[in-house]
Amino acid sequence: MSRIPLALLGTIDPFLRDAVALSATLEPGTVVVRHDLLGEGSMRRLVSDLDGVVEDVVVPLEHACVSCAVREDAIPTLSRLAATGRWARAMLALPVAAESLPVARTLAPQTEPDGALPQFRLASVVCAADLETFEEDVLGDDLLVERDRALTDDDRRSVGEALVSLVEHADVVVTTDGTARAAELLEHLRASDGHRVRGLHHLDAGLLFDGEHDTEVGEARSEVDREPDVVGHGLHGFATLHLTSERPFHPDRLFERIEALGTGRVRSRGVFWVPTRPDSVIAWEGVGGQLSVGEVGEWDDAPQRTELTFTGLAEDLVRPAEAFDDVLLTAEEVAGGFAQWLGRVDVLEPWLGERSLG
Repeated sequence: MSRIPLALLGTIDPFLRDAVALSATLEPGTVVVRHDLLGEGSMRRLVSDLDGVVEDVVVPLEHACVSCAVREDAIPTLSRLAATGRWARAMLALPVAAESLPVARTLAPQTEPDGALPQFRLASVVCAADLETFEEDVLGDDLLVERDRALTDDDRRSVGEALVSLVEHADVVVTTDGTARAAELLEHLRASDGHRVRGLHHLDAGLLFDGEHDTEVGEARSEVDREPDVVGHGLHGFATLHLTSERPFHPDRLFERIEALGTGRVRSRGVFWVPTRPDSVIAWEGVGGQLSVGEVGEWDDAPQRTELTFTGLAEDLVRPAEAFDDVLLTAEEVAGGFAQWLGRVDVLEPWLGERSLG
């Protein structure tokens, strides 16, 4: 018996979520399970198909997080719906602004023969985006809470952070009509091995349900240090710079130049190292006026490197490109050796936490 294909839908726009879900249900035999976190430990589950609403209930949650909602409700709901034999395809529509990566990470092993959803296969991860607002959504500094789209009371993510995480992870990006300029920015960000659907009227069931999501590929797309799919300048002003060096950042100069390097209307990501923490891989991720840095492991046998990718309008990339070169240790500083750095005050400790010198 063939397994039921399951599409996972994420977006920052509630109207687009409903439009894509409705488009999916126009294919007979398709059921959509939609979740919305309501706060105070509850969630709304809406199940619908071509004939209309099948279920519309509020369910309690032990924890108000998307991964918890998937574990506690989506998985048993999908299992129950499959047992009826009524539907041949399914879509799980995530709460607005929820990240698709952790949900795919949770769902994929459950579709294995020994999982809770062996009747299903994860067919695709889908992102719906509005090209009319895409540039400002990605590069502006609005917070989700300012648009009443924060998932929890302590969700301080920018709109750009939420949107970029969905675009970069998706197998299929569905967009509204928009300008060529916005489309160019999208092409700099989305995975080139995925698909872009230009307009909801071009969305077909084959793209949603005929494939199979490769979780390893999806994880790789979301790595901060992945190679950019597009490098260079486009026709409409957007560009991507991929800057690399074997040398580390000078911690003091990084502290002084962080605004030039890590803020502005730019999407940036990558890894770097500093001589005060030579064994640490430090991740860098910036978008929507916010920047996050943090230790994510050790270099072990991998060569240390400083590698950052910047995407934005070409004129907005001049400042970080210049700052990148300025912040790197000079050849003379490298020649002086790294042992001296371990005894210095670590100015990055407020960002990275206490260092281990053992």
